[in-house]
Amino acid sequence: MELNDLLRIAGVGLVIGVLHVFFEQTGKKEFSFFLFFLAYLYISIELLMFLRVFFTEITEFFSWLSMAM
Repeated sequence: MELNDLLRIAGVGLVIGVLHVFFEQTGKKEFSFFLFFLAYLYISIELLMFLRVFFTEITEFFSWLSMAM
């Protein structure tokens, strides 16, 4: 996981947060809900990509560990 990935997620989170407050204040709660739903899907996809990288690294480590013995 790189710093760019974390900064991208943080930036998206800040933009979503500001838009959420804006839509709540203007009375457009349905837009706020859909915005939250899309943000949830985005973060879930990012999490799955990070988990894929994590498990790839774990399997490479265990294969290296089994070759060392």
